[in-house]
Amino acid sequence: QVQLVESGGGLVQPGGSLRLSCAASGRILSISSMNWHRQAPGKERELVAGITSGGSTKYADSVKGRFTISRDNAKNTLYLEMNSLKPDDTAAYYCSALVRSDYYSGTRNYWGQGTQVTVSS
Repeated sequence: QVQLVESGGGLVQPGGSLRLSCAASGRILSISSMNWHRQAPGKERELVAGITSGGSTKYADSVKGRFTISRDNAKNTLYLEMNSLKPDDTAAYYCSALVRSDYYSGTRNYWGQGTQVTVSS
């Protein structure tokens, strides 16, 4: 099995910054894409940012220029640097990873348990 554990959430004032981390562990042969998602109360979960194993990135329009996604392949860890935070960024943030555990099976998408980000004065 594979576990994803997020950390770094919390309460921050508008305009502030936070850095989220997502550490993957367990039976991991390789990880292709890794993503950050978020879900605010009463809203559907949305993709915030994604990154491939080669480092190609994509962002939701609402966070472009403010958030930066990165990963450390040696540590199987995903990051999300969030700057100029707004109240609309308040949500539970989840990471996901497309993992291959061995040479005989295909890839499987795993999810973390989420970390809360609250932007409020």
